[in-house]
Amino acid sequence: MKTTFEILLIFISYLLGSIPFGYIFTKRFVGLNLRKHGIGYTGLSNVRRFARYKLALIIHLCDILKGLLPVAGIFFIEYNELYTFDEFFIYAIGLATIIGHSFSIFIKFKGGKGIYTTLGASLLLAPYSVLTSLLVYFLVKWSSGYISVGSICLAITLTLTGLIIPNTTYLFLYFLVCSAVIIIIHIPNLRRLMDGTENRSG
Repeated sequence: MKTTFEILLIFISYLLGSIPFGYIFTKRFVGLNLRKHGIGYTGLSNVRRFARYKLALIIHLCDILKGLLPVAGIFFIEYNELYTFDEFFIYAIGLATIIGHSFSIFIKFKGGKGIYTTLGASLLLAPYSVLTSLLVYFLVKWSSGYISVGSICLAITLTLTGLIIPNTTYLFLYFLVCSAVIIIIHIPNLRRLMDGTENRSG
């Protein structure tokens, strides 16, 4: 029974993460299918190309919340002693939302590149890591001019902060997987960077 309940929570978190807000909102309010425009992703970079500023902010907030809320829910359950989870479980919930965002069941297992949902899912788990990685992201993005370079550096920073936080093996492994997902999805960007053809908003 316990295993069934936990698997159900992970599946629900994946479904929540899979909601493609970028795809839904831009198609509804802009009339564009993000899967067929720009770089073909439904996340940060492509949304900014086609959505109005306020709409892009709403989409980014939704992507953050769909990572944050499932993790917050587990914290709430444990704080009120409604159920006892294993230590690793909350990280599994966070990963489920991130995987859902990047490989959404609703749009043929495509999606965004995971940045905002990763930050949302990680905010309660390691707030200082999130703030540090965000600082690195903006510094690198500003100095290089490339969102993709900033995103990759953000991912690497998350993993490095996981190394220096004591007694947090699961957190480090969680960040390691998060970073791997982000970097793997950014492989086309890395290729374009090496070819000198990367778009600065990519």
